[in-house]
Amino acid sequence: MHFFFRTLWQGLLARFRSPLGLWDTASTPFRVLPTDLDVLRHMNNGVYLSILDIARLDLMLRSRTWPQLKERGWYPVVVSETISFRRSLQLWQRFTVETRTLGFDDRAVYMEQRFVVGGEVYARAYIKARFLKRSGGIVPMDELRALAGLAPGESAPGQLESSRMPAWLLEWGRDAQLPSTKTPAPSRWEGE
Repeated sequence: MHFFFRTLWQGLLARFRSPLGLWDTASTPFRVLPTDLDVLRHMNNGVYLSILDIARLDLMLRSRTWPQLKERGWYPVVVSETISFRRSLQLWQRFTVETRTLGFDDRAVYMEQRFVVGGEVYARAYIKARFLKRSGGIVPMDELRALAGLAPGESAPGQLESSRMPAWLLEWGRDAQLPSTKTPAPSRWEGE
């Protein structure tokens, strides 16, 4: 329930923040609340991922992408994400989540998000997301690219990656991908 209200609050605040383009960096301010803490009294690692969702929504609202997605009946889903931590966030500490779109591959969009305090990066995450249709199915990448426009450094709409997306991220996106068909869970873990 706590994240529902936090999402509503940030959605309301987005209306008063400066407009952005989809390829701009959104800076979304937050504060560590008591409900964000784990037993060690710092922000729980799972809370970071929930806050990343809210910060991505801030970028989509401020870039006017969210209303266009809703109009088309499209919605994003996270396919893969990875996060690295440097320092812990403490109770009542203010921080900013910086969110930017990096680019596309042939199936998904990639984003980078950073937790920043006083210019110092406390944590960094990379997100791979796909867009689905409420009517069923996946949004074709050419339609999504047409909505997004060219990425900085991209010379043509058919280009698979922009200059701002590291090559390792595409490899990670492929390696972290699960099979697209139903497969039974193996009785043993890989490598056993």
